[in-house]
Amino acid sequence: MKKGSWLLSLLVVLILASLLTGCGSGGNKQAGSGAQSQPQSIETKSEAKAVKLGIIQIVEHPALDAARKGFLEALKAGGYEEGKNLQVDFQNAQGDQSTLQNIARKFAQDKKDLILAIATPSAMAMANETQEIPILITAVTDPVTAKLVKSMEKPGTNVTGTTDMNPIKEQLELLKQLVPAAARIGVIYNSSEVNSQVQVKIVKQEAASLGLTVVDAPVTASNEVVQAAQSLVGRVEAIYVPTDNTVVSSIAGVIQVAEQHKIPVIAGESNTVEAGALGTIGIDYYKLGQQTGQMALRVLKGEKPQDMPIEKQKDLAIVLNAKAAKAFGVTIPEDLKKKASKIIE
Repeated sequence: MKKGSWLLSLLVVLILASLLTGCGSGGNKQAGSGAQSQPQSIETKSEAKAVKLGIIQIVEHPALDAARKGFLEALKAGGYEEGKNLQVDFQNAQGDQSTLQNIARKFAQDKKDLILAIATPSAMAMANETQEIPILITAVTDPVTAKLVKSMEKPGTNVTGTTDMNPIKEQLELLKQLVPAAARIGVIYNSSEVNSQVQVKIVKQEAASLGLTVVDAPVTASNEVVQAAQSLVGRVEAIYVPTDNTVVSSIAGVIQVAEQHKIPVIAGESNTVEAGALGTIGIDYYKLGQQTGQMALRVLKGEKPQDMPIEKQKDLAIVLNAKAAKAFGVTIPEDLKKKASKIIE
């Protein structure tokens, strides 16, 4: 009887052990299933991850800020909105070259998905740091001379975007219309900026054909701009300011000197006219930024920068400043007023 009871107990233990083993095995199966589902969840999040955009800008001034704004608006219109599916890392070097290099290096290390480089120094710094991340440029005067691309038609590098090359001949013709007595014009520019070197070379070529003599006033930093303007007093009848980042960021000082001595200022772009220059015929930087943003959308869809030609703005506009005309003692011709896209009162 005891023996039978012992066998029965053993049998019960074996059955229970078998049941427990089955439950454990089933439990592990369930845990394994849970472990497999977790990576799927991570993968889904990875697929929906926001585009990481780095924006590098050499200095803050209205034209470059307008280009940045236009670029972001174009991305938004194309379905990429900051805070949703777009992470924007905007860095401004405030005119400091070492800061600019550090920003470019950090963007490359962070492996951004896309980079917007605003102005020639920014584009050059960024292109030196990465040949893999797509770089969209804007407000760059001559990408070929800056060695950012192999040609305007076929960049052949990871860089594409828009150029802000001015219609310099037309701007000097506008200067002649507004200041008919001008024979000598001063040009204030940063002699170390490639985009400015290119523009000044063209200014001298075109000025000669219009019977104008060019007086250089080069600078190397923003704190030299006012002094450069003062150096032109008594030597010129008008001043031409190209799309120079250093000079435009300090344009208020130039305007102040010019108004005091009745020396009209003709600008390379419309934002400088808004700031007090007499007039320009040229680029709308907000629209240029939008155009660059539309190119960025194409890159995000799979197009290769190396195959995308550098674009220029087609629609140029005459912008005049009536208030500045009074300050400079200039009378704007009526026929020119009729042609103007905008007159600032």
